[in-house]
Amino acid sequence: MNIFYWILIFLATFCFMEFMAWFTHKYVMHGFLWHLHADHHRKDHDSWFERNDAFFIFYAVVSMTFFYLAHSTSFWYGWPIGFGIMAYGATYFLVHDIFIHQRFKMFRNADNWYARGIRRAHKIHHKHLGKDKGECFGMLFVPFKYFRK
Repeated sequence: MNIFYWILIFLATFCFMEFMAWFTHKYVMHGFLWHLHADHHRKDHDSWFERNDAFFIFYAVVSMTFFYLAHSTSFWYGWPIGFGIMAYGATYFLVHDIFIHQRFKMFRNADNWYARGIRRAHKIHHKHLGKDKGECFGMLFVPFKYFRK
């Protein structure tokens, strides 16, 4: 029965992170921490790294904190929560940074309804270069309207 709860907590955390990605993007990245996110919309540097990458570090620290709590206390829920956050971060990196922005030259020829929808939704978000007016959504659960033929 414990494995059932472990998997349930992992999946719930993974799905909750989609909400957190949307919330953080809309109210933090396009809000009071715009100065860290702006270089993601308007490349103003020559480095491969972006100030925007600081958000990955933040969520990695949150994930590692749950691992630490699980290891050091009886809070076993920290393991599936930490792994759920880590799995979402890896998925987000794969979809957003590798597939969409091509920070590594992989998945260039992916052309199916999901790939086109994700690319279309992200392109609409990036057409606004400023802090305001950028439509914000999660990365995995994009509104269905972007998946038209």
